[in-house]
Order: sequence, then structure tokens, then C-alpha cells
Amino acid sequence: MKKNLLWLLALLMGWSFTVSAQSQILSGKVYSDDDKLGLPGTSVSIKGTTIGTTTDSDGQFKLTIPAGGATLIVSFIGYIKQEVTITTQTSLEVYLKPEAGQLTEVVVTALGIQREKKALGYAQQSLSGKAVAEVRPANVANALSGKVAGLRIQSGTGPGSGSTIQIRGASSITNNNQPLIVVDGVPIEQSFSKRLGGGIADINPENIKDISVLKGPSASALYGSRAANGVILVTTKDGSGQQGIGIEVNTNYTVERPWISPNFQNTYGGGNGYRTWYHDGWSGAITDPNEIAQYRAAYGPYAPLTGTEGTDESWGAPMDGRLVRQWWTGTDVAPLVPMPHNYQDFWQTGSTWSNNIAISGGNDKGSFRLGLGRLDQKGIMYYNDYHRNNYKLNTNYNFTPKLNVSLSAEYIQSGSGNRGYSGGQEFIWSHRQTDWNKIRNWRDYTSVHIQKAGDGNPPNWQHTFFTNPYYIQEMLPSSDTKDRLVGNMAMTYKILPDLSVMLRSGTDLWTQTAINVGNFERVRNGTRVYGAYSEEVIRRQENNTDVIFTYKKDITEAFSLNATAGALLRTNYYKRNYTNVGQLVVDRVYNLANSIATQNTAASRIERKESQSVFGAVNLGWQNMLFLDLTARNDWSSTLPASNRSYFYPSAALSAVVSDMVPSLKNGVLSFLKVRGSLAQVGNDTDPYRLMPSFTPATSWNGSLPEFFEPTRKPNNLLKPEITTGQEAGLEARFFRGRLGLDVTYYSQTTKDQIIPVQLSKATGYNEAIQNIGKMRNRGIEISITGTPLKLKNGFSWDVSLNFARNRNMVIELLPGVLNNLVINERRGLTLEARAGQSYGTLYGYGFERVQSSDPSAAYYDPSGQYTGQLVLNNGLPVRSTTQKILGNVQPKWTGGFSNTFSFKGFILSALIDAKIGGDMYDEGTANARWTGQYAETAIGREEGVIGQGVSAIRGADGGYTFTPNSTIVAANQYYGYNNPRNYHEAAIFDASYVKLREVSFGYQIPSAIIKRLRLQSARLSVVGRNVAMLFRNHPHADPEIDANGGNAQGFGYGELPSSRSMGFNLSLGF
Repeated sequence: MKKNLLWLLALLMGWSFTVSAQSQILSGKVYSDDDKLGLPGTSVSIKGTTIGTTTDSDGQFKLTIPAGGATLIVSFIGYIKQEVTITTQTSLEVYLKPEAGQLTEVVVTALGIQREKKALGYAQQSLSGKAVAEVRPANVANALSGKVAGLRIQSGTGPGSGSTIQIRGASSITNNNQPLIVVDGVPIEQSFSKRLGGGIADINPENIKDISVLKGPSASALYGSRAANGVILVTTKDGSGQQGIGIEVNTNYTVERPWISPNFQNTYGGGNGYRTWYHDGWSGAITDPNEIAQYRAAYGPYAPLTGTEGTDESWGAPMDGRLVRQWWTGTDVAPLVPMPHNYQDFWQTGSTWSNNIAISGGNDKGSFRLGLGRLDQKGIMYYNDYHRNNYKLNTNYNFTPKLNVSLSAEYIQSGSGNRGYSGGQEFIWSHRQTDWNKIRNWRDYTSVHIQKAGDGNPPNWQHTFFTNPYYIQEMLPSSDTKDRLVGNMAMTYKILPDLSVMLRSGTDLWTQTAINVGNFERVRNGTRVYGAYSEEVIRRQENNTDVIFTYKKDITEAFSLNATAGALLRTNYYKRNYTNVGQLVVDRVYNLANSIATQNTAASRIERKESQSVFGAVNLGWQNMLFLDLTARNDWSSTLPASNRSYFYPSAALSAVVSDMVPSLKNGVLSFLKVRGSLAQVGNDTDPYRLMPSFTPATSWNGSLPEFFEPTRKPNNLLKPEITTGQEAGLEARFFRGRLGLDVTYYSQTTKDQIIPVQLSKATGYNEAIQNIGKMRNRGIEISITGTPLKLKNGFSWDVSLNFARNRNMVIELLPGVLNNLVINERRGLTLEARAGQSYGTLYGYGFERVQSSDPSAAYYDPSGQYTGQLVLNNGLPVRSTTQKILGNVQPKWTGGFSNTFSFKGFILSALIDAKIGGDMYDEGTANARWTGQYAETAIGREEGVIGQGVSAIRGADGGYTFTPNSTIVAANQYYGYNNPRNYHEAAIFDASYVKLREVSFGYQIPSAIIKRLRLQSARLSVVGRNVAMLFRNHPHADPEIDANGGNAQGFGYGELPSSRSMGFNLSLGF
């Protein structure tokens, strides 16, 4: 035991063994040879050790050199590496020569293997840690938006929320379409939760060194089943290259406000029949003589004597100052006036505060980095919050010249007192005169607020449908706590000079407890309602243990060989316990013991899964200009039947640096040219317990005996693995000595034998059956352009990056002759479908009838073409289509990003434009807000009526139609009420395109001459902003990025928490 403790102490502290006391300090500066300017961020390291540093903003550095001298390696991307011998000198100047467009960037690929980018035969894109940490959204995934071609992020809203991530579209019809996330070699669970985040959302951006995105099957085939949707590799900082002890301190603070406001009408108040009057919260009859007199003074002698607050719409009286009773006036009256700013009044100013400190160090034996981070978020909705603590340790130590041991571990504690938002309809079903400041301070009005006798609701503008939203947020929270441990330990032993073996074991373990308060005890409309809540505990763990042999050898001067072979054991465990307390004994005491047992329901589930794998890869190189990659993997999955449990998938990729093979191609314009191509397959298994019948526990109720039943889903013991086959071709080029870069990729990926539940006749005893059906294809093109249009001798430079991606999806087939469409999500009869012959994510529903001129069989055919495309109206109201039809598709036509960075003498200005063009959404919230008279367009025609745009159809004796422009006047509330999304799904279909100024930062790297007086190594201060401006959108009232569900069920909106603009600062100090 004592030896083990000493070994662990040596592992964690071995970096502290210092070099000889006779060392010397070397001061130097690194220049670019072409413009003679200092090169910031240049790596300067001592050859054969992990000791090193990077140059500051002026290109200067200091390094401790051991007695007897050393050889320095000086390198910077895009420049020729130099080795410089140091003996006794104490100062040094190094001039690095730019490479003539050579692609020498080293990137992280599958299994964490570092390779030169020019050797890759598939698409891969990298981002530095600085690219995701500067503006710093709380969820790292959101920082990737617009920066990687083919990677699409659907950002969530609210503290600690999750985001949907897709690479090259959806490849699976019903399964998870998000990529595999790997952090320092550990795969982490990335199932989507819009409210609770998870996976990559738990990572602290300050710890990230770089991110590598592997896009296609060829790039990710070695990762196996879960890599069919691509892989995002996150490498965190580990202290390598650090000389001695270094300290990093960072603080980032931003404030948030909703940035896209609906365009409301502020002319008419809440209610109906041009009346606005609060009586008792339920539109009760007015009988009190004093109230009758007040009411008649406002509406005359003939208006019906009832309140209007039970109507949650705004078809009420003009807000012209007339005196009316309101929820906060008691028996008095007050002027009915507009509240034009009540949308902004509803929200508070949110904030995000991130504080981080890290200590790192190293010597010729090893390195370490210990990072501590704290994130605090206050949501834009009152009483919403989130916090996260990250404790990250990376360390490695060379015990002998042949043996290296490394440890990477992170403990993440996160949670919230309340990050639920149970409202969302306050501006859909609402009264426009509502003063939300008063609603928020409801306690000030309890003595005057009138409601039905005996009721105990908190004061609100009505009680028929809604409870005070601030009361709900404060008193009915959705809280959670989460503890997560992610890490691995690896031992690498060099068996021979060219052969090494690594043994590694890692885990991702987390437990989350969530308590959701569902109700509070009170009398409502004469009926007692009891307090209720639910409690859920989830535990999930994934363990990965692998052994990997690596062989690297230059066979001849022309040929090189890198070979990898390994085996992996993966186990997954999932447990969920859920209890719903239907009635509390003592209100607001949330404990299972404080409940009426007969009103409780409980559920529990345990899942286990195991997979075993062997894999191998061979990378052959010729003359450092022609590269061939071959990989193979075989998996054995416990969730597949024995006959199909084993599945094999290979890949092949070829890369040729044409500009080196044909040197005459190089000229003043073209400096580098590479072509590549790949072919690969990736398999995928399924969830546990789909092969054989298994009993499922029934939800107990009212103290009944536990029951178990067979599931209504028929199992299938003949399941096969899903197979994704991908082909890819690409070109990479550099022009003008590397000043302009181009990367173009074309890909085609097809997934077949998808594991899908298919509906059955209930006469079979089942509702559905699991089957291998369906084939879906994605084809697309990705383009990345990088360049430096300007680089002046005075230090000014302008760098640009442009990416574009277009993906075309097609559901080729489901089950021919039996199944033609599969519903992914449904709302009000509108369906999101996978339908054969159409793109995945097609929206089907009832729409408006329109005049057609190309199809004589159409219901409303106009051979003249004069009225083609116009709405057909009957009695001034639109005619609904007789059958459902295609109304849109949620997938975008293309996505892209455009970033600009301007640098001058320590000042850096960066801006990112993020675009998604095409794609549709079913925004029921906007359509309903028109129905209820909330938005500006509904104020038109309140007095005189509305003449709808379109034509009236007059049927002739021959059965055909003649058309005339509509002239029928319809009451405004009738017109918009008839056009509601429950009647016409098309009324809620909106274009989801947007172009956003996503990020802006303006920073200053304080010169070393100044910070040295403060005993600092580096200092940077930046002003940062996210969601700065909406440059383009077609949606008239909302941010098109908002989504109610996310994941595969995306494309729906209904009163979500709005997206926010954040502005603040970022300060980083190095000691």
C-alpha cells in the first residue's frame, strides 16, 4: 500500500523535480522572415524534453536552459521549423521562413492519434481553444456554430440548456443523430436534453486546448458504432511545454437580455366584444350595484354584465384611458392604457459569470495542469439559475525512458435551484394591457385582489386558465443536482524503438437528482387542489478499457509505415428511479414520507449493455506526398442476436500531394495542391432488451399491488446492425505562398437496415414491432476558404475564414409495399415525417387551397393563369385543403459562417457571421398570438373589418370555376380566429432562415514591457458579445433558431424562452 501511495505521489508531483541548479536564462525573440515582425504564439521547446514556452504578443520569450547547453526547436504553423543549438549565450534572435504553402499542420484524429493534415484522406477541421473560449457561451457546443463546415448547432435557451448537434444532416430515422463526443480519449454520453443540457455542455471552455471535428465514416470508423454521425474530439490543456510553474487566471462576465421581440399591437386591451373588465378571475356575472355603475360608465347601458378576464385574448376595448376594473384595483377603477414595454418588463437582465484558475508545470520528466472553474448563471426569467464547478487534472510522467503514465480526470458538480420555465404563453394567450411589474410584485395586491369566495390563488390577471407565472417560478421550482466524473488513466510502454503499447481505462459516470414541484395546496374555483411533486434519480456510467499497439517505422527513405492494432471493452449501465407524489400531507415539504401513499406512483428501470471490439489501422506513406490509410474494426454487441452480434466494417482513404508529385505546378499563384478520397462503412447496434419478450413494471397507483406486463412493442430476435456507407472526395489548395487556402469536399452517405419501431394492428396483441427497414441518404458539399488579404509591415493583418455546407437528404425507402411514412413528431395533427421519396423532416398537414394552372385535375383550376397561387376564399374566409399535403421541411438548404479578424499592435477585433438559409418551422405560438389578437397585424380592421387577400371561386354549370378578387368583409376576430393553426396548419409555417452577427470581440494584448512591471507573463482584456445583431430573417416575430424540442423532433415552436443577446468582458492573466 505504501509503495502504491508513493507511486501515485510521484505521478502527480513528478513534474516538481527541477533541473540542475547551474541552469541559465535565455532571452529571445522570434521574427517572421518575410516582414521582420515578431511572431506571437511561436512554440520554443528544448529538444528531447517537455520543457518549453510560447512567445508573447511581441514574439519575445524567456526559457531556462540546462547547464551544458541544449538544442531548441522553434516552430509556428505555416513556417519552416528551426533547430538552434545553445551553448553559453543568453540572448537569441530567430527568423522563421514561411513555407511555400505547405500544409504542415498537425491535427488530432481517431483514437487521439496526431497526424499531419496533408496525410489525411478525409475531411477534418480543427478549432483552437481560444476560438471557443473568447466569447465563451456556457455550453461549448454553441461556440462551434458557424465555425465548421457541415456542423450545425441548434442552440437551446435558458441556464444550463442543451443544444442539438448534427454533422452532415440526419443519418438515422429514429435513433440519436448527434456525433460522438470524446474528451481526452474518454467517450462521454451526449443524449440530448433541451432543459438539462448534458455531455459537451458540462465541459469548461477554459480547459480546452483544441477541438477536432471528424466528419465522415472514414474519419471516425475506428470509433465504432456510435461514430456513424461523426466525432468531436476535445483535447484539454495538460501543461506540456510549460517551463517551471505557471498560473493562469481568467474571469468572464456577461449580461443577457432578450434580443428579438414580437411586434405587438398596443391599441386594444384584453377580453372580447370590445370590452375589458376584471370581475373575479373567471368572467363572473356583475351583480354589485357599485360595480354595475362603474361598468355602465365605461360601456354604456347595453353591454352584457359579465367580466372578460376569462377570455385569454386581446379582442377587448380600445386602450383609450376609459376607467375599468383591473385585477389590481380591487373595487376601484383605473384608466385602461397601453403597456407597450410589457414584453421587456416581463424579463429580468440575466448574467453569466465564469471564474477560472489553473496551475501548470513541467520538466523533462513530465507535466501537469490543475484547473478550477466556477460558472454562475442567472436566467432572463426570474428565479432561474444554474451553476457548474469544474475540477480538472491532467498529468503525465516518464518513470523511465520507456514508461509513461498519464492521468486525466475531471469532477463536475452542477445544478440549479430552478432552471425550469413552465410559462411561455404569457404573450400568446394574454391581455395586452397587463402590467407585468405588478404581476411580479403580486404580494403587494393580496389585500385588494378580488377572486371567487374561498379561492386561494395568488393574484393574477385571470384564474380561468393561468396561474401567476412569477408565483410558479418562485414557489414551484424544477431543481436538480448533478455529479459527474470523467477521466482515464493510461500507461504507455515502448517495447522497441518503433513499437509501443498503451493500456488505458476510462469512465464517464454521472448521477442526477431532479425535483419538480407540480402544484401547491389551495382552493381553486371552489375545489381544493393539493400540493404535488416528483422526484427522479438517474445514474449512468460508461466504462471503456482498451489496449493499443502502435508501430512507426520509416521502411526506406521513400516509404513510411504507421500501424495500429487494439481491442476494446465497453460497458454501459443506466438506472432510473422515479416517484410522483400526488398529494402532500403538509404543503411545501417535499419529502416522500410527507405524502398520501395511495396517491403516489413509482417507476424504475435498469439497463445494461456490453460491446467488445478489435480494430486496426495501417497508414502508408511514400515520399511524404502519397498516403494510403486502411482501417478495419469488428464489434460484438450484447444488444444484437447471436447470429448477427458480430459485425465488421472497413475503410480506405487515399491522399496525394499533387504539388509535390508534379513540382512544376507550383508557381507564384499555386503553392500547394492535394486531392483525397475515401470509402468507409460504420455499423451501429440498438438499445438493450429489444430481442426477447421482457416484463415491464406497471406504474403502481392507489396502493395497488405491483404489476408486470409484456410490452406493447414486439421484440425481434433477428435484428441486424445498421450500416452506414460513405464515399468522400476532396481537394485542398493553397495560393500566394499560403495566403489563401481552399478546402472542398463532396460526400455521399447511405444508412440501411435502420432499426425502427413499425406500427402493427392491435389485433396482433402489439402496438408496434422492431424491424430492420429503411434506407436514407445524405449527399452534400462542404467548402472552407481561409485567407490573409492584408498583412502590412506596420503590424496590421486581416484574416478571414469562410465556410459553406449544403446537404441534401433523401429517405429512399422504408418498407416497400407496407410502410411509406413514419411519424417522428406530431402537434395538433401536423406531423414531422420520414416519408419515402422525400427529405427527412418533412412537415405534413392541412393547408390553404390555392388556385392552380398547371394541373387540370386540381380542385381550383384556372387555365388562364391569371390567379395562379392566390388563396381561395369562401365568404371571406380561406378554404382548407381537403387532404394533408407537404407544408415544408425542417432541414436547411445550406449553412455557413464568415469570420474576420483584424490585428494591429496587440489590438484584435474579431467578428463571426453565422447563417442558416432554408428550412421551415411550425411556430404555433406565433399563429396563436395572431388568433388571440396580440400582434400588430391584428389591430388592422378592428372597427371596419378585414378583406382577406385572395379570390372568390364561383362554380359554373360545367363544374369549373371562375375567380374574382375577394371583396367580402369579415370581422377581424373572426378572420384571425378562423385562420388558427388548429384549423390550418399552414398558418403556423414560417421560414426558419437567419443570418446573425453571432460573435464579436475586441481585445487588447497588453505589451510585455508593461506587464513585466506587474510581474505578469501575459495579460489580455476583451469586450465580447454574442447574438449581437440579426442581419436577416423572414420570421416576422421570433428568432427562427428557437425550437421547442430539439433533437429529432426539431422544427416546432410554442412560447419558448427567447434567445438572448449577451455583452460583457473577458480578462485573462498569466503568471
